[in-house]
Parts: sequence; C-alpha cells; structure tokens
Amino acid sequence: MRRIFIIVLALNLAVALAKVVFGLLAGSVSMVADAFHSGFDSLSNVIGIVALYFAGKPPDPEHPYGHGKIETLGTLVIGAMLLLTAGGILYEGYHRLVEAVAPEITAVTVAVMVGTLVVNLAVSTYERRKGEEYRSQILVADSQHTKSDVFVSLAVLGGFLAVGLGFPQADPVIAFAIGLLIARMGVRVLYDAARVLTDTMKLPCDPALIEAVVMDTPGVTGYHDFRCRGKPDEILADIHITVDPALPVSRAHEISDEVERRLKEAVPGLAEVVVHIEPDDSA
Repeated sequence: MRRIFIIVLALNLAVALAKVVFGLLAGSVSMVADAFHSGFDSLSNVIGIVALYFAGKPPDPEHPYGHGKIETLGTLVIGAMLLLTAGGILYEGYHRLVEAVAPEITAVTVAVMVGTLVVNLAVSTYERRKGEEYRSQILVADSQHTKSDVFVSLAVLGGFLAVGLGFPQADPVIAFAIGLLIARMGVRVLYDAARVLTDTMKLPCDPALIEAVVMDTPGVTGYHDFRCRGKPDEILADIHITVDPALPVSRAHEISDEVERRLKEAVPGLAEVVVHIEPDDSA
C-alpha cells in the first residue's frame, strides 16, 4: 500500500506545483487556495506512508496490541493542519474581498485547472479502487480527500467564468468558499479519528452473521457478549461461547480455535478475536 501512496504523492505534488505557479502569475487567490488544498493532499500522502510504516510494525512489550492506532494519530494531524490551512485561506479571501484585485485569467490558467482536475479525478478513482481492494481505511479516506480537489477545481473554474463576465469579486468569494470546504473536511477527519479512538466506529460485525458462524461450529452450544472495536481494516473482538462441561479442556480449546478461524474468515478486517470458553449450565 505504501507504493500506492508514493505514486499518488508524486501526482499530487505535480498538481499542487502547477496550480500555485500559474495561480500566482495570474493573481488568482482562489487558484492559489486550490493549490494549498492540493498540497495538503500531498501532506496526507506523506502522513499515510509514515503511518502505515509504523502501524505495520509487530506488537512489542510496550505495544502488546500492535501499533495500529498510529494510523489514527496521523489522521488527527491531517485534520488539525486542514483547519489551520482553512483559517489562512479564509483570511486571505477576506483581505482580497476588502481590497479587490481582479485576477488575470488566460487560456493557460484555464488549461492548467482543467488538466489538474482530470489528474485529480484519475488519482482519486485509482486510490479508492485500491483502498477497497485492500480494505484499507486510510486509502479510502485519502481518496475522498483527493476527490474533494475535483469539486474545488470546478469551483475555481466557475470563479474564472464569473471574472470573465465582469465580476472580479467572485475570485475571493470562491476562495472563501474553498476555505469553508477545507474547514468542513478538517472537522470531518477529526470526527472520524475521534470515533476510532473512542471505539464508536461503525464496523462490519453483523450480529446475524456472527450468530450463523458461531452456532454452525461443531461443539458450540451457545454464545453471548460479542463485542468488536477498532478500524474497518483492523478489528479487534471478543466473544463468550458455551460448550458441554463434560468435554476435555483440550477439546474445548480446539472448538475455540475453530470459532476464531471461522470468524476471521467471515468478518472482513477482523485481525484478532479472543474466545472465552464457558460451561453450558443447561447441558
């Protein structure tokens, strides 16, 4: 997955550089704002690469449950920096609105925006498909981040059209709208990270599926207290199963191993499940 992030990073850097250079030459604050937005796509790629590297490390004495939460910490950093960038763009948009400066819109700046829009659309589609293929939350989330660049670029092009029709105030207004969009995105990123940290993330632990898998396992007479937490690509769970109290310990252990194996096969993203064995009092 790190290779995917590296490819996307290179493309996002090229897009951001093109936007900022031609945006500054044209004096378009909305185009520069969009360049910052693309730049944060690149930053999120870097954080994703680093987070995946450390999150993939095996458990150790200080991290007996692994390093998966490092990915969530990286998400928090992205969310906070998005909010800071939104604040800067909103300030610049307000400043340009008070002291209006009409940007110089040329065929080159329009062509750059259209070209980068096409690249962003291709990158987000590629990233989303790979994220779904690998069941990676961070890849899917980053693809949504990149996809937002498409809508921002469309807004900038709309601002160019308005300026061309004689409404120079449209450029800072569009920049202001971009700032609000980035702020909304930052809040959403922080919210999703907080849900993971507080174990409230909606996970694919369908109760009907769990019951079917567990009760279909030979030797299991019942179950209760199934719980799961974590991220869609790294779910941790525990469950209590009941077995015949007359069974030898070794046989009961074999049944618990079979329950664990079947649940991992059936539930996407299930990394670990602790099976507690209890005697069936009704037996």
